[in-house]
Amino acid sequence: MSIFAVEYVYDADSAELRDQHRPAHRQWLQQLVDEGHVLSAGAFVDGAGALLLFVAEDEAGLLALLKQDPFAVVGAISGMKTTAWKPALGAFSALA
Repeated sequence: MSIFAVEYVYDADSAELRDQHRPAHRQWLQQLVDEGHVLSAGAFVDGAGALLLFVAEDEAGLLALLKQDPFAVVGAISGMKTTAWKPALGAFSALA
């Protein structure tokens, strides 16, 4: 298993769409937290996107999972970057 940092980018004009689908998005994320697939997730303070930390077997599996995000399903994400991450110190370093 690997840790991946996922960065979502949101367009300012998608705020209403995101507000409408945020409960389903958060429920989806909470289920993944409960299953051990998400370590942490949260929006950037400026509202321009979010950072999510996932545990996944590989990037292909992660990308398949991310397509199920209610925000992705309704087109509320304008850009996304996934990066394999190996924490050296801190809360998640024991998982690397």
